[in-house]
Amino acid sequence: MSDALQVRLQRASAEFRKSQADLSNAVEARQRLDAQLSENELVKKEFALLTPENRVFKLMGPVLVTQDQAEAKSNVETRLDFIRGEIKRVEAQLKDIEEKQEKKKVEIVDIQTALQQLQAQQTPTATAKLPSALAL
Repeated sequence: MSDALQVRLQRASAEFRKSQADLSNAVEARQRLDAQLSENELVKKEFALLTPENRVFKLMGPVLVTQDQAEAKSNVETRLDFIRGEIKRVEAQLKDIEEKQEKKKVEIVDIQTALQQLQAQQTPTATAKLPSALAL
């Protein structure tokens, strides 16, 4: 019984460590998306300052190519919508991972408690023999 509990504990601990790595990756993705969102919002603000006479350029490989202002603004809006959608997806992923971690924590504590109870049941029989063996 103790061996089965030990195996369950090791498996649950490994799953918990994996979920910690998944959480770390999701947090990094969220941070990248925040940076992209900030950058694109800044571009949108800069576009708002443009006059119709201003020219917009797009970097294509090593060459700057003239781009229509309306098209550039539309591209930035589309990018912002996409980034916001990705942020929502990653937020849901973070919430899911955190919930799974909480369940794993409870499972690990339950297994540890069961192991301690099992050890406590085995210990009294061993300690009951000790006093008679130690009697001098």
